[in-house]
Amino acid sequence: QVQTMESGGGWVQPGGSLRLSCESSEDTFSRYTITWSRQAPGQGCRLVARITAGGESTTYADSVKGRFTISRENANNTVYLQMNDLNMDDTAMYYCNARSWVHCRGQGTQVTVSS
Repeated sequence: QVQTMESGGGWVQPGGSLRLSCESSEDTFSRYTITWSRQAPGQGCRLVARITAGGESTTYADSVKGRFTISRENANNTVYLQMNDLNMDDTAMYYCNARSWVHCRGQGTQVTVSS
């Protein structure tokens, strides 16, 4: 399984933006669909966004459509999650994985939206 590492989380006020990165040192990274998932305290693991290996297809949870954008740069083994107009419901630990399904395991990166 391709190992990935998340970064870019932090604290932001409502309406603010963050860009998360999902990186891998493995050359096979570009062959995999990458899924961003998130888990808030007391809640289950939920899909945020997904991008296919070549970047030709993306999927978003209804709650983030129009606010979040997933993209990838396979030359740099990186997938990005641009998050705009953040609200408190976006507060969660965010995980990326080289899987086509939600998966909240690994280091993750914390996103906290509060005033």
